[in-house]
Amino acid sequence: MLDIRLIRENPEAVNQALQRRKPELSVDAISELDAKRLELLQEEETLRGKRNQMTQQIAQAKKEGRDTEAIQQETRTLSERIKTIEQQKEELADQQNKLLLEIPNMPLPQTPNGADENDNIEKHTWGDEFKSRYCAEVLPHYDIGPALGILDFDRGVKIAQSRFSVMRGEGSRMERALINLMLDTHTENGYEEILPPFLVNRQAMTGTGQLPKFEADMFRCKDDELFLIPTAEVPVTNLYAGEIISEDQLPICMTAYTPCFRREAGSAGKDTRGLIRQHQFDKIELVKLVRPEDSEAEHLKLLADAERILQKLELPYRVVELCAGDIGFSAARCFDIEVWMPAQGVYREISSCSTFTDFQARRIGLKYRSEATGKPAFLHTLNGSGLAVGRTLAAILENYQINHQEVEIPEVLRPYFRNGATRLTAVRSKELV
Repeated sequence: MLDIRLIRENPEAVNQALQRRKPELSVDAISELDAKRLELLQEEETLRGKRNQMTQQIAQAKKEGRDTEAIQQETRTLSERIKTIEQQKEELADQQNKLLLEIPNMPLPQTPNGADENDNIEKHTWGDEFKSRYCAEVLPHYDIGPALGILDFDRGVKIAQSRFSVMRGEGSRMERALINLMLDTHTENGYEEILPPFLVNRQAMTGTGQLPKFEADMFRCKDDELFLIPTAEVPVTNLYAGEIISEDQLPICMTAYTPCFRREAGSAGKDTRGLIRQHQFDKIELVKLVRPEDSEAEHLKLLADAERILQKLELPYRVVELCAGDIGFSAARCFDIEVWMPAQGVYREISSCSTFTDFQARRIGLKYRSEATGKPAFLHTLNGSGLAVGRTLAAILENYQINHQEVEIPEVLRPYFRNGATRLTAVRSKELV
């Protein structure tokens, strides 16, 4: 949520920042409501002062034995007007808050200008030497996976619906191995492991910016006001909602494995095959709560922590900085990590690493107490995928494909496999097909 004081003091600057996202964005309606509320507040304070004076006059008149009916009636009229003003203020505040919840974060000055993904900027690549290391003509993961007997898309549809899948045998083990590798790496790097609920309330979803704007993309329980989480960012960021954290506890770095659930309401016809865009998928999340002055450095560290997983797996990737027109609703600056998918000859997103400045903290009331001033101030929140597990598995199936019957298991994952397995083969998995 944007700072209403900033909007009040410099609405043009806020509009200019927001219009880097979309030209039509504006806080003018919020400013109008705010001006009306401030006018009512000023009137209320004047009337309260007048009523206090009249109350004193009534007391003095009674003391002197004079008639007070006229002044008491005037006092009652003032009280009724004050009550009306309070109701009007509450209505205006509610309208203003609803509008504020719909307004996205302002891009940081460092965020490049641009309208959409075509204007994003490639920052660097890694692992070009690992491209096409084995197979010249790579099968896509949604073909090699079923051939190996480790991915079953048809049965996923049968027991759920489209965009659900079943992992089997060594595919299930590889999914679990990737989860363990990621959690082990991040906890060794100083993140606290969290296992949060996979269902959260409306307040938590609103706090991190999924609601109200993206409710159509969420799975909601019909009989309870609970939502299946679209990402562990939601429960983990909200762990400290409404609290004031001591500065000496910062930064707070957390990592969590959760399944994630998304309707993908706006993605009809996109990535309908394979693991790239599922309704349910596993993901490891990285979340940081930091002082504002540490925000930029911690953002870059978080990005490096996510990259480290792909480096351990020796999967080629690139880092792209998103332009103002492509960053997420709550983000002020964002880097995407895109892994190389040789079957299509393209990079595909596997992580988004974002800084939200104090946007989420304002929505959930998350503060720290400054040692320098002794006063509470809003924290900055950051998060990123470390990584999306299904997409990582898909990238392994393509990048480690020896031929159309065999896929090598990355060396860093082999300790998680039994009997010293080094390859997945169609022959070994045939009974699972």
